[in-house]
Amino acid sequence: MGFDNAMWQFDQGVTGLFGQWNTYSTVLVTLFIGIITVYLSSRRDPDTHPLLLARQAQGSPVRQEGESPVYRSRNTPHGMALNTGLDVRDPGTAKWAKGRDGDLRDIWRRVITGVPASEVPTGGRVAGSSTAVSAKHAVGSRGRILTSFGTEAVVETSIDDLTRQINLIGQHILDQGGARVAIYLPNSVEFLASLFACSFYNMTAILLPFEQDDAVLVSMLRRSAADTVITAPGCFPFDTVVQSYPALRQLVWVVDEGSAHLDWNEVPKGMGGSVNVSTWQEVVNDAPQTAGRDLPPIEGQSQPRDVTVFWEAFRAEPSSSSEEPVAPAASGAALEEMVRFTSSNIVSAVSSQLFAVPSAQRFGPSDLFLPADSLTHTHTLVLTLAALYSNASVVFNSVAPRATDLALATRGIAPTVVVANPAAVLATHNEALGRLGNGALATFLLSWQTRLLTDSGVIPAATSIVSRFFDSVRPAIGKTPGKLRLLYVAERAGAGTPALSASVLSNLRILTGSRVIYGLAGAKVAGAAAQTTFYDYRVAPGKHAPFGSPLTSTEYLLRDKGEYKSSDEKLQGEIIVRGPAVAGSEAALNVLGAILEDNTLAYI
Repeated sequence: MGFDNAMWQFDQGVTGLFGQWNTYSTVLVTLFIGIITVYLSSRRDPDTHPLLLARQAQGSPVRQEGESPVYRSRNTPHGMALNTGLDVRDPGTAKWAKGRDGDLRDIWRRVITGVPASEVPTGGRVAGSSTAVSAKHAVGSRGRILTSFGTEAVVETSIDDLTRQINLIGQHILDQGGARVAIYLPNSVEFLASLFACSFYNMTAILLPFEQDDAVLVSMLRRSAADTVITAPGCFPFDTVVQSYPALRQLVWVVDEGSAHLDWNEVPKGMGGSVNVSTWQEVVNDAPQTAGRDLPPIEGQSQPRDVTVFWEAFRAEPSSSSEEPVAPAASGAALEEMVRFTSSNIVSAVSSQLFAVPSAQRFGPSDLFLPADSLTHTHTLVLTLAALYSNASVVFNSVAPRATDLALATRGIAPTVVVANPAAVLATHNEALGRLGNGALATFLLSWQTRLLTDSGVIPAATSIVSRFFDSVRPAIGKTPGKLRLLYVAERAGAGTPALSASVLSNLRILTGSRVIYGLAGAKVAGAAAQTTFYDYRVAPGKHAPFGSPLTSTEYLLRDKGEYKSSDEKLQGEIIVRGPAVAGSEAALNVLGAILEDNTLAYI
């Protein structure tokens, strides 16, 4: 009896429902089903587990008086050694044996040999590639070395030809008695070849910031005790330098094809012939074609000499109304701090950058890497070396570091990975938001995409309806917009670069469709002292974005300074960085920082 009553009530309910059905009911049900369908079809798992972002670094169990705990990457916890090198395995090395740390020479040898079989992931997918390939074709895949002239004209330099240039230039400078080589060039193939020539022929490489005043240039040459300069005509004041710096013994001009017919070997009158002048093209072209094809053997060679760089800092002038100094970017004369990095410092930083990228996203032969910031900055240099070691293709553009935004820096090419300076990144962001406007719809969709990043933990799909709304305002980065997948940018502590906010980084992820890695660079730190985790898309409050956690080659702490002291409730003070990637193993960045709740580093 109870069952019959239940069925009768069910029948009455169904009859009443459909008896009241009308057009509004159809619209509401259809809308409800559509929302559920869209949600289920578009739902994506977070790129990383939220708990991994809650504690991104591991603090030491105790802290010294006047200091905060020492923070390390979760991948190199306390008790383990920090990452010191590339773990290079020579032929015949047992699989269970630890590889060598390596040096700069091993990076170029890796460029020559290509992707080794041991690094092709299961399934035949090359690390960093979005296309599945057979292991047979993946092994030995080599990147390309390209030069862009800001138009559709892109010139490739073969790796074998560049190896020959490295050998011939290195041997030529060595034969002429050169030992300390100043490289005064824009981003170029010759800059790269000069650096490796110094490494293979045991000479000190001195990286001079490009386009300096004559007095500053002479000062840097004198302080670095350079005896050789590799530079280009039109940017190097030969007469002034020779008169003010008589210790110069050798000059190598890098001339373009249009000027190659001129006699660049002539020494101006009054110089006494004390400087041996030659041209890059003359050294390379006059040698037999069979010369310089093989690199010097590893056996019996000593560790490469140091790489000297100059850090462009600022001396702040005191304010007229207070004893506190004004912001470094506001005023002050430029200073050049000379820092000597060992080859071990650099390869440690390169290794940590390779390790910082998840396996499925690592650089590979399918990537095109563009250093859109000067190679004299170690952050840019280390990432470029990491791309070379990963056999990614690298494209050089001499004017890219001076471009006002990323659209100008990437004209004529389609990079997948870019290293840019904060000023260009900020200009790109502001220009795109200016085109977007402040309309209600634009503001709503931008906040929606931001919530997708922060709450769902995924990069918005470029094919979604909401993402297509931003197509008209996206920065034209490269000739194939949307191909960019990774953007590196670093705040240079004390150098007057604009510090970016978390909202700017989040908007860039939405507008470019790429991941943005934001780091903190210091004068005595090769690469970055800290940088954001690869899958961290959160928007932290505050004027400045956090710099993330330390890499596997660094650790940081805060040391009390003035009124900024560390306690159990609040950690703040001067930022101190230690590790094998730091010149002298420890360096103070001369800026104030704080440790956030997730153990990441940020400005106060």
